[in-house]
Amino acid sequence: MDARVVWGLLIPFIGTAAGSACVFFMRRELGNHVQKALTGFASGVMVAASVWSLLLPALEQAAPMGNLSFIPAVAGFLLGIGFLLLLDTVTPHLHLNTDEAEGPKSKLRKTTMMVLAVTLHNIPEGMAVGVVYAGFLTGSAQITAGGALALSLGIAIQNFPEGAIISMPLHAGGKTKAGAFLDGVLSGAVEPIGALLTILAAGLVIPAMPYLLAFAAGAMMYVVVEELIPEMSSGEHSNIGVIMFALGFALMMVLDVALG
Repeated sequence: MDARVVWGLLIPFIGTAAGSACVFFMRRELGNHVQKALTGFASGVMVAASVWSLLLPALEQAAPMGNLSFIPAVAGFLLGIGFLLLLDTVTPHLHLNTDEAEGPKSKLRKTTMMVLAVTLHNIPEGMAVGVVYAGFLTGSAQITAGGALALSLGIAIQNFPEGAIISMPLHAGGKTKAGAFLDGVLSGAVEPIGALLTILAAGLVIPAMPYLLAFAAGAMMYVVVEELIPEMSSGEHSNIGVIMFALGFALMMVLDVALG
């Protein structure tokens, strides 16, 4: 496999691992405002990536359909939303800053369900990176190596604080630093695995590429609307989440245009 693709798949995982390593260097748990800021930043990156790196290429590839070129983007987007809704419904998980688990009743430990929540969050990111690199490899989606790298870097940048957000509360909750770091790393391992599987699947169904691009966008947007925005807006009112959302969106837009 092309070395650029291998690194592209690994970069987001490296971002998560590096963020999880903060548990070894930072003594205190992340403050509420810091968590809101990081969550807002991640939301901005994911929304911009969904538009510039996924939905726009899906529309461009379907351009020969004329006035009906919106069909693959709309269908794939809604299927992506539905897919994450299904995973969210059948998987027991626990979001940060809440004691009420979601999904079916389970006897899993609280820390395990927190890791599952982050893992669910990371699945669409891995799919997004995988489908973009599949488009680059097949030459079927007008995606350049730079454009694919922009998405990979953007996901890695927002994965860094996410790694810290998962590992540090786990340590504060009683896990050893090594255990919390390992859980943070494992939560991000689904990304390169999901990306590789998506590349393999996309290579077999090249005509479906615009649907797959939009599918990944829908899955990412589900995470933003269902999880990240409520987290950054909960509790005491603060504009920090909105400000960081704008910065994350702008950064991802710059990366995609500059590198693409």
